[in-house]
Amino acid sequence: MSASAPHSGPRLPPIAMVDAEISDGADSDLSDIEGYESEHELLQAMGLSRDCSVAPPFSDDGSQVAAIGEILGDIDGEASEDHWETDSLLEDSLDELRTEDFGEGADVCTPDEVKELRALLKRLGVVKFIHEVINERGMTRRKCLTAFKFKEPNWTIGTEDSNLTQFLQVVLRSEINRRTRIPGINSVEHVVKLLLEAENIIVLTGAGISTSLGIPDFRSKDKGLYARLTDLGLNDPQEVFDIDVFTDDPTIFYSIAKDILPDSKRFSPTHAFIKLLQTKNKLLTQYTQNIDNLEISAGIKPEKLIQCHGSFATASCVKCKYKVPGETIYPELKRCMVARCERCLGELAANNVTGKKRKRRRSKSSDQSKKKRYSEDSSAEEEEMNFREAGIMKPDITFFGEQLPDTFHSRLVGHDKAKVDLLVCIGSSLKVAPVSEIIGFLPPTVPQIYISREKVNHLEFDVELLGSCDEVVVELCRRASWDLKHEMIPKPRPEMKVDRIIDENDKDANRFSFTIKDNNKKKSVVTTEELANSTMNGDEKLKRVTNGVA
Repeated sequence: MSASAPHSGPRLPPIAMVDAEISDGADSDLSDIEGYESEHELLQAMGLSRDCSVAPPFSDDGSQVAAIGEILGDIDGEASEDHWETDSLLEDSLDELRTEDFGEGADVCTPDEVKELRALLKRLGVVKFIHEVINERGMTRRKCLTAFKFKEPNWTIGTEDSNLTQFLQVVLRSEINRRTRIPGINSVEHVVKLLLEAENIIVLTGAGISTSLGIPDFRSKDKGLYARLTDLGLNDPQEVFDIDVFTDDPTIFYSIAKDILPDSKRFSPTHAFIKLLQTKNKLLTQYTQNIDNLEISAGIKPEKLIQCHGSFATASCVKCKYKVPGETIYPELKRCMVARCERCLGELAANNVTGKKRKRRRSKSSDQSKKKRYSEDSSAEEEEMNFREAGIMKPDITFFGEQLPDTFHSRLVGHDKAKVDLLVCIGSSLKVAPVSEIIGFLPPTVPQIYISREKVNHLEFDVELLGSCDEVVVELCRRASWDLKHEMIPKPRPEMKVDRIIDENDKDANRFSFTIKDNNKKKSVVTTEELANSTMNGDEKLKRVTNGVA
């Protein structure tokens, strides 16, 4: 898969948030931390479940929200070891409750109130904000939640407003660390200008930049990899990428590996766009969550690339750490067979031969036919035993429970933060920590652009360009008068329809949809998946790609 690695992030120590600033008003009086056996227990305690259905209310002593507050980041608190994984799960659950449609008759904050309350939260912090808005002004908690585009959990509907106190605290603590948009950057023209003027661009990529190649992403509801894994008998489909599960039973991962294995070195127009930024000496670093290694195929220099979740480029023995090119185990991955370490097998076989010679010297005499039969049987048994004892080969992709490469932290903290002048995030849902933390870690003066099919609600970008990643970058290059070349880009290029998405609650709406003006004639990008499923011969397919007709 182009796979941006598994859905919630690996269990990692937090990024060293050097020079990160939090408002003095953000101090919290939440204390008396109470631990939980699992992140699922934590979510249940805060009144949330996977589907945001009925869950028990918070306790009166505030211990649950204190634990949640610690996870979300008290300014003087230490993050727990599973901080990033729990943070991702919490963000997923909160995301289910974000909405812009509160229904008829709901008491909803006006656009002016929204703007004022968000600024007030940043200035006062959570505790003082609640005192000012809820206690002094008398605003209901339900109405206050709408200022941050949240609806209440199902279990509080029809109950006293006070039951929302701790949930409101959770929302506010999440929102206070949310990035604030830079005024004056809210159009496609601004994006083009930024691309032309920027000299040190960070590009953060996810699975969406490879889906036009027929490689599935993880999180799409119908076609994503996780949606296909419901029959594996796991509590959660993402356990297929848990290092503990892999250690206990590697056959689970190997049963699905063929679905995420890159079957060619072909890359997408979006990959070509990033290479173009490099050619123009504008690319500072590409941080990719993908494990398909197509960035290398596209020509991104290794010194410009951080593969945050590893890749299929290499594989290592979990026992002796012997490393081989990833293609060495492709045959086993494609056949859903567990690959064993050749070096382990060789050493075990050599040890068996040595043991036999010693045994033979001690042996006096024996029946020759019996010896021959024994030799044949024992040889097969020894070979099978060697196979079982040999180490398992694991692609060098980052599983849950494994550390990200050291280069991720050192590059971001020690090099890129001081130099970056533009961030462009392409094709990522940004649900995987700590990679998603890059957004809030960069200086607030650095413009940030988002390109993907689906909008993000839990993070704030200056401009969001919604559509096929390939089609969006092709249009940006056209407007910048850049010559982006790729076989999947049709000639002539179809005209793109770009519309601002109107938001009644946001006077400075910053989202734009990208669609082809006349879909009945030509598509802007012909996907390799469409070509692979067609009955055309090779010459016809090449002609279709060149002319952009599908």
